[in-house]
This record gives sequence, C-alpha cells and structure tokens, in this order.
Amino acid sequence: MDRFELKSAYTPAGDQPAAIAALLRGLKAGERHQTLLGVTGSGKTFTAANVLAQINKPTLVIAHNKTLAAQLTQEYREFFPDNAVHYFVSYYDYYQPEAYMPVTDTFIEKEAMINKEIDRLRHASTQALLTRKDVIIVASVSCIYGLGSPAEYMKVHRPIAVGDMFERAEFVRFMVSLQFERTTADLTPGTFRAVGPSVELMPVNEEVIYRLTPSDGTIGAIIKLNAVSRSIIDQPQEFFLFPAKHYVTAEDERERAAKDIQDELDAQLKVFEKEGKILEADRIKRRTRYDLALIREVGYCNGIENYSRHFDGRVAGEPPYTLLSYFPHKADGTPDFLTIIDESHVTVPQLGGMYAGDQSRKKTLIEHGFRLPSAADNRPLTFQEFEKSTGQVIYTSATPGVYELKHSGKPIEQVIRPTGLIDPEILIREVTGTATYPGQVKDFIQETETVVSGGGRVLVTTLTKKMAEDLSEFLKTKGVKAEYVHSDVKTIDRITILTRFRKGEFDCLVGVNLLREGLDLPEVELVGILDADKEGFLRSETALIQTMGRAARNVKGRVILYADGMTGSLDRAIKETNRRRAIQIAYNTKHGITPATIKKTIGDITDTIQAERAATVDMLLSVDLADGADPKRLKAVIADKREQMERAVESLDFETAALIRDEIYKLEAKLPEPKKRRKKPFGAKDNRVYLDEN
Repeated sequence: MDRFELKSAYTPAGDQPAAIAALLRGLKAGERHQTLLGVTGSGKTFTAANVLAQINKPTLVIAHNKTLAAQLTQEYREFFPDNAVHYFVSYYDYYQPEAYMPVTDTFIEKEAMINKEIDRLRHASTQALLTRKDVIIVASVSCIYGLGSPAEYMKVHRPIAVGDMFERAEFVRFMVSLQFERTTADLTPGTFRAVGPSVELMPVNEEVIYRLTPSDGTIGAIIKLNAVSRSIIDQPQEFFLFPAKHYVTAEDERERAAKDIQDELDAQLKVFEKEGKILEADRIKRRTRYDLALIREVGYCNGIENYSRHFDGRVAGEPPYTLLSYFPHKADGTPDFLTIIDESHVTVPQLGGMYAGDQSRKKTLIEHGFRLPSAADNRPLTFQEFEKSTGQVIYTSATPGVYELKHSGKPIEQVIRPTGLIDPEILIREVTGTATYPGQVKDFIQETETVVSGGGRVLVTTLTKKMAEDLSEFLKTKGVKAEYVHSDVKTIDRITILTRFRKGEFDCLVGVNLLREGLDLPEVELVGILDADKEGFLRSETALIQTMGRAARNVKGRVILYADGMTGSLDRAIKETNRRRAIQIAYNTKHGITPATIKKTIGDITDTIQAERAATVDMLLSVDLADGADPKRLKAVIADKREQMERAVESLDFETAALIRDEIYKLEAKLPEPKKRRKKPFGAKDNRVYLDEN
C-alpha cells in the first residue's frame, strides 16, 4: 500500500484534536522539532497515529527499552493492521563485547546469544523499508548502531520468478554469496538444501519453505510450503530473496575490501614495529590474516562488522550505515521520513550516551593489537550524526527534558484524558516503622491485600534489582501472588510477564525503573514507591511523576509515597501532579464527564509467535491422529514424542523441545479418563473387578 489507513473504534477526544491539529500545522510548516507533553493515559500514541495517517510518511518510532518498543509495536499494529509495522531491537539475549583489561592482561572474547526470532524481525524491518512506503518501524536505540550498507543489501537481493534461467550449481553459488548456509537437515531461516534437481530454501524473514523446481533450464514452478507439514501454502509466480545477513557485499567489492584491510594491516604493523610493540604486531597480524582467509573463502567471518568501513567504502571517521540509512531520502540526501521519540526525556540522553562508551573500549583493543584502527568506525552514531540522519522529529513525554524544550519551544500540552481520568491521589507514609505504624513493607502488604481482594492489581518500585527480587519472594510468603521484572530478565520474558500481569495471573509486579515510562497497565489501582525520599536518578522529579503515572489509567488509581522527609524532587513532583489534577477536574466538571477506567485489549508482540506455535502443534496433531484416536496408538505416539523431546533437550534445541512438549499435552488430553477402581470387597472369593460408581 502507498498510504496509511488508520483503523480505530475511537475518535480523538479531550485535548487530542487540538494536539493533532497543532502537530500537523508544525509538520506542514517545516518545523524540525515539536514536543507533545502528554500525561500518562492521555493517548499520545493514538494522537501520533492520527498524525501519521494524515502526513503519510514512513516513520521511525524510537523507544528507550525493548519492552516499551514491543508494546508500541502492538499498539501501532492495532491502529494500522493493513500497513507494515515492524519491531527492530538488538537481537542479543545476552551480549558480552570483546574487551581487554591491560592492568591484569585479560582479554575477554565476545560472547553473544542471538535471539533468532528477533533477528528475523530485524530483517523483516529492513526488507519492508526497501520494498514499501507504508512502513512504521518501532525501534530501540539499537537503530543507531552499524548495520551494513543498504545499497549493497539491495544490490545483491534478487527477484526469483517462474521462467528465470536456472542452473542448480550456479544457484547454489548464488545462495552462498547471500550468506545462506547449505544443510542436509531441516531448514531454518537463512538456510537452503538441494533436493534432487530442485532447491529448497527458507528466507531469513519468514518461516516458510520455497521450493524451486527446474524445467528446461528455467524455473518451472515456485512452491511455497509449510515448514513443518510440507503442505502447499501457495504457488507464487515471484518472490524477493534478500541476503541472510545485513553485512553482505558483492564479490568484486569483497575483493576490494580485502585488499584495503590488508593495506591497513601493513600500515598498522609498521606503527607497532616503530613503537617496539612486537607482541601487539604479532597479535594483530595473526588475527587479521585469519579473518581475511575466511572473508576470501566464504565471504564472512566472526566480527566482520569490525571491518565494515572497508566493505562500505567509507573513509575514517565517516558515520556508519544504520537502520536510519534504510529509510527514504530525497534526491539531495536529506531524510524524507518522520521520527517520533517516545518518552524523550529518557530516550534522548540514551541516544547521546552510546558513542563515548563504545569508543573507550575500542581504543584499548586497538592499542593492544586486538583490532585494526578501522574497528573504531564500527560504532553507534554520535548524537550530532543522529540529528543529521533524521528529518522532522516529534518528542512525546509527560516530562520533557531540557533538550526537547530548548529545540521545540513551548510544548503542545495534552493533559485531558479521553476517559476523563484524573491524575491519581497521592498519599505519603513513613518509611520507618514505629510503635503504632508497621513501616513501609508491612504497610504496603496491607494496602496490597485490600486492592487485590477487590480484583485490582498493584505495582511497587524498589531502588535495586536485588531488593525487587527479595521483595517479590517475601510477598509470596505472605500470600501475595507477585513477580519481579528488571533489566536482567530476557526481552521476550519481560513482555510475557507483563501480559500475564494484565491477565490477572498474579497480582503484584515488583520492579526498579522498567515500570516507569510508557508501560500501559490500566488494571493497576495502586502504585507503591518505596524509599521515595532517596534523592537520585530513580527518585528524581521526572522519575517520580512517571512512576506515579502508572496509576493514572484506572479510576481507582492511588499512589503511596513512602518517605520520612520531603525532598525537592518530591515537592516538585507532587505540585505538578496536583496542578494537572486541578485542570482535569475542572474540565470534567465543565463537561459533565464521569471518569472511567481505560479498557484495552490484552495483547503483546509474542501473540503472533504463540499463535504460530499453536497452529503448528494443531497441524502436528492432525498428522499424528490421521488414523484415528485409538488409545493404544495414542500412548505409542506419546511415548515416541517423549523420546523426541528428550533428544531435542540433549542437543540443546529447546525450541523444538517446547513444541513437542505442547503437542504431548494435547495428545494426553485426548486419552480417555482412567476409571477409578476400588479394592475387591473383603471376603470376596471371585476375581471380578469392582468399579467405583463415581
């Protein structure tokens, strides 16, 4: 599609119509920066969606963490179901960058655990940007990290169509050049196999199989297959095949890059020899020559991103290609897309802080011969480069920072909520226990029990991860269903925990700072802030206002601040909240509005993944039960499945193991209920079995 089509059962209300009109005026007038000061629950995302539907430009939405990015992706998909809305975050579940500590002479190898599902979503994002106009990408700050040249990525992609010339050996070489891996086992994204005269492949952006069948030297048919059942989904006439990795280069460019790397190695060896660094010279020579051999042989090596400057043809110091490079640009090179920075008071400083930390680590590696100097150009953008890489920007936040206000001037306020909800009531309780007062933890438990008994949910924030974990366990001992979430919890798991919380599978969610900005949890009736008087980052004016805002989506919303004294941040946060409450109450009174709790569908970005898994399990069941559901056969199938599951676990293929486990559960549910038996009555002399009538 060429246009965004907003679909919603709601129409703009409260402050939203005025905010939408003001933002559109600014965009049409060419204003570079605008700030939307929207209180929690005022529908900033809905306002932005209405702006997108009218401005009709590809859009980058940047969030400061993966959880918030996932939630925003889900919201934008609901608003634009027929358009391309994609999720782009770091694909590492675990990441330890390579580093060297000279004091102890310790080199730390790079360790990373790549989440294949997130990697697939990243490829789906870049491919959508290069093939469609109606694209919204919701990204974390990973969008400013090096990604590989979009020109090279596009150059080596290829439309595969029925009737194209087809010679199997040549096509296999082409697949290898796209960084696809050849296999004789089951296909996974980014792999292919030859089956007789045909070739089967699985693109990196979707879990389906394309089978290319030859006919008289051409592609006679393209068959799209279900990856598990092998059933035919479609027989398209054409599809686009993109590289399996973002760092990919045509063969002629690869040879040029290899020569440039060799030239840089020679120059660096002379520097080390001049400085008398014999060990460093030997170290960089061995590592670089090994990498060059792999690049020339297979076109790829571990850590190839450290040579990205040479593959891209960039000069030293030139900014790397990033996700922003894949968005459309005008003929003069200026960006031609819209950027929305969500919760900008956190996201903007985060964007500005990435470069310095990366360069400090790289400098040490280069000085001690672990990397060539060009590795320093495999980096995130500086904030100045980020500014040049974006066009018009809308900042959204309930508490805009100094940067946003300086560049955009007076913010566009959105204080009135469409539901009429007002900011929560604020209560202040002591931290320290006394003879008549139990102290913050016991008081919080009492308040939680009251809220939970009425069907509500509770959030509580602590100052440390350890305290969050300990409090969660302590709450469980007191009969409160509680879970914790913080930055050490895996991305997908965080999203799942929040969804379970909304569904009522547990009642109290404990966190540190992940519970502050942008998390949309309308079921929450109470927010507890422990140690609210400990002045600092987590208890600043901005943090306090944001945290208190988690209770603003429910008509019963309350906030309890546990503090023994009044800090400056507490005083300012309370005054600002009360100012907004006064405006909201006056508006409701004038218009005769009765506040109502926000009603929102419970869903997250994992829903699609879970639905696909359920569909796969159902399909497997239909295959297993093809001959009927005879109990003996079912038990034999279940026993076989258990062996398959155990083999999958032994080979560390936990995803397959989980899929088989789900299938076993469904198979077991189809077994007939065992009849309850009782012992033969005392004194009975026959061998009949007596069945319990119940």
